Amino acid sequence: MADDAAGPRGRWSDERVEQLVGNLLRTGVIIAAIVTALGGAALLIQHGAARADYHLFRGEPAALRSVGAVAASALRLESRGVVQLGLVLLIATPIARVLLSLVAFVLQRDRLYVAVTAVVLAILLFSLVFGGHA
Repeated sequence: MADDAAGPRGRWSDERVEQLVGNLLRTGVIIAAIVTALGGAALLIQHGAARADYHLFRGEPAALRSVGAVAASALRLESRGVVQLGLVLLIATPIARVLLSLVAFVLQRDRLYVAVTAVVLAILLFSLVFGGHA
């Protein structure tokens, strides 16, 4: 347990952070894939026999274009909402990775990487929140 005696840098070594980030990304993608697959299967069960109309593109309804609406729809177990939730989780995974990196750099007291990672996180969050409205 020499790492514990080494202070924050010991517990948050570069190798440990890489391991945590790798596990976070792997877990996030797997969960997103499972949620999307379950929603897709439900969608096929409900609407799989419907005739496809390729002459007109229909995007997602306005009710599924915000994270809150997607979460509410998924909580009601609506298949389209569950698929959208899976996609939101997939998008959130790299954002969570940047956030985890920021925490690690703060604990390592690496000011340069804290600043760079904070800017990257701010850009990601800004584009997520205001990307469709700018």
